[in-house]
Amino acid sequence: MRAIIVAGGTGGHIYPALAIVNKIKEREPESSILYIGTVDRMEKDIVPKLGIKYVGIEMTGLDRKNLLKNVSVMKKYFMAVLKAKKIIKEFNPDVVIGAGGYITAPVLYAAHSLHVKTVIHEQNSIPGVANKFLGKIVDRVFLSLPGSLKYFDQKKAVYTGNPRSEEISLVKKAKKETLGFLPDKKLVVVVMGSLGSTTMTKKLKELIDGFKNKNYQVVIITGKKYFDDYKDVSVPKNVKLVPFLENFINVLKDTDLIVSRAGASTIAEITTIGLPAILVPSPYVTHNHQYMNALELEEVGACKIVTEEEFSKEKVIMEIDNLLNDTDGYRKMQNNSKKLGISDSATRIYNEIRKLIG
Repeated sequence: MRAIIVAGGTGGHIYPALAIVNKIKEREPESSILYIGTVDRMEKDIVPKLGIKYVGIEMTGLDRKNLLKNVSVMKKYFMAVLKAKKIIKEFNPDVVIGAGGYITAPVLYAAHSLHVKTVIHEQNSIPGVANKFLGKIVDRVFLSLPGSLKYFDQKKAVYTGNPRSEEISLVKKAKKETLGFLPDKKLVVVVMGSLGSTTMTKKLKELIDGFKNKNYQVVIITGKKYFDDYKDVSVPKNVKLVPFLENFINVLKDTDLIVSRAGASTIAEITTIGLPAILVPSPYVTHNHQYMNALELEEVGACKIVTEEEFSKEKVIMEIDNLLNDTDGYRKMQNNSKKLGISDSATRIYNEIRKLIG
């Protein structure tokens, strides 16, 4: 297979894209892959290190606050379409795959205009501007969550789950002891995004004292940028503060409860594992999509939502205690979460692509 994959901006787009790449290479080792991203976002550093051929195209997203700036954005868009057409003609792919980010719009449009087969993957419950536009012209739309179906043509849309889930399902468990915790006590992981959060750091610092004398253990992942902000905080013996966890997914597999944001990657992780969760959606994202992601889980009993505004030491400790002490309720949430998880998502996407291109 000759495939171009396009994704950029955040790990929530890049890592699902790479999961699709890995599945294509697994099934068809002689495949030729080209990754198209931006010239200034994190994919330009991550992808080439993996030995994947990479091309960057200059592109920025729409400015919703200053509409005049969108004149220059549209100029970049048309230039990006022209550059993408040149790249696509030279590479001659069987398919062009978009996995999110504003770079997908010009590249998938260019591919469509050249009559190349095109597919996109939507990670969130509510699609972004690029995927709403692209959904009208591509051949297939792959969805992480069933609630996204209503936004797309039912003849094109396929509920596949998030391709990251397949890699998550294969990761080995890291036991609690690797963090210096006791194996027979429950573990709660608290994390507000891989980079941490300015607004949540103060709230988390206030939360720490509330875990004192609890019969469970807590690891709080602060984000590297915010770790020093906690240096004056008194930390109970059953709590550990870490800036980052390299083996985060491994640790989640021996975790009893997570308190987390509700990004697409997080949803894939917790539903694949079947991990009960208290989700604190970020209110600072486009279309409030984290809240809608979390709501889709809460409506089927797979999580409990606590908004950032509601987040307090008293509220969060109460929710954690209620969940961990309610054996039946905990098991129901565990099972409901697992029902939403799809452990072979990358395989489903590969099979759909292979059917499409023949």
